[in-house]
Amino acid sequence: MKGQSYAILVIIFVIIVAIFAVTNVDTVEVNYLFWSAESPLIFIILFSVLMGGIITATAGLFKMYRLQRENGTLKKENQNLQHTVKKYLPAEEQEKIIETKQQPEGKENRNK
Repeated sequence: MKGQSYAILVIIFVIIVAIFAVTNVDTVEVNYLFWSAESPLIFIILFSVLMGGIITATAGLFKMYRLQRENGTLKKENQNLQHTVKKYLPAEEQEKIIETKQQPEGKENRNK
């Protein structure tokens, strides 16, 4: 459901930008750092929206990549800790740890 609502919002945004761009077709002068040029306002609007989307997507990809690396590191650390627990703790203590791990969050162990 989340993917569908995201797609619907993207379509609505694209339609709004397209209507806004089509209603602004006048030629305007754009000043760049070292020169200026005239171009239709529709191209400037569409280019600005495109560049904003690319910059946002790039920032999101970097964050996603960093989070995936952190997730992988934490999974390896968790596996190492589980191996250590199995190696050094008696079987009864391991069962207690497994029982508390399987309980839903927010509920305390009532066997204490």
